Amino acid sequence: MKFSKIQFAIGLASVVTIGAISCNKNDNKVAAPAPKEVSLQMSATLGNYLVDKQNRTLYFFSDDPNGQDSCTGGCQAYWPIFNVDNLTADKLGDGLSMSDFSSVTSVSGQRQLTYKGWPLYYFAPLGTNNTNVQEAAGQTRGEGVNNEWFVAKPDYTIMQVDAQLVGHDGKNYKSDYTEGIGKTTYFTDDRGLTLYTFKFDSLNRNKFTNPDFSNNSVWPIYETNKIVVPSTVDKTKFGSITVFGRTQLTYNGWPLYHFGQDGQTRGFNKGISFPAPGYWPVPVPDIAQAPQ
Repeated sequence: MKFSKIQFAIGLASVVTIGAISCNKNDNKVAAPAPKEVSLQMSATLGNYLVDKQNRTLYFFSDDPNGQDSCTGGCQAYWPIFNVDNLTADKLGDGLSMSDFSSVTSVSGQRQLTYKGWPLYYFAPLGTNNTNVQEAAGQTRGEGVNNEWFVAKPDYTIMQVDAQLVGHDGKNYKSDYTEGIGKTTYFTDDRGLTLYTFKFDSLNRNKFTNPDFSNNSVWPIYETNKIVVPSTVDKTKFGSITVFGRTQLTYNGWPLYHFGQDGQTRGFNKGISFPAPGYWPVPVPDIAQAPQ
């Protein structure tokens, strides 16, 4: 059978058309992006907080200001550790930086991911069968549990911690600044660096810092005007003042400082005995308002 030129051209066009349709179909098959190992979730009440790739909430523990896992004994069943092996920047959601992540060895000897130095955990409360069941995606029921567990937020400026006070003299102190063993609940910055008040300051007035900041390395002022706190902390008690052109955060009228000898070591609170116990108390949640 012979084909005319017209029949051949029509046939060829049909083949080309079918081929093009076939190619277009293949080109449109774009693989769905893999979920990020850690990303940010938004809550109307809590703001941004960290979740895993299944949208399950991650938490900080107030007993971990030194950056080590302190969840021992039965605690581990309620607060399983979170970890990602070989975490890389491309596995992080928008707004997260690889430089904020690291890892520690947990109490159970496993690798545990940290964020800004805080070990990360899940929450697994008791279920209907009296067994621990990890909370579902999108839930934040662990926030504020025992006033010790808080969603892992990227923008905290204040964290509440529970730790033993150990002065620069190496002695253990209680909350009343007498020698002894016992944890004190107080505030740190977002990276677990202890904050202090000065006993001679008055309401919203810094009486320590020199105008030229020549003594600022001894007791650096906590410079921020942002107030992002755990939900159990009374945000209204925080404020800020201007100290010779710089902004210093306050709590209940007390200007807040770091201690130079603590350096960048998380959990250190050496300043509580310098130059003597009680001169530079840590800010506790129920501290009396600074005097006029």
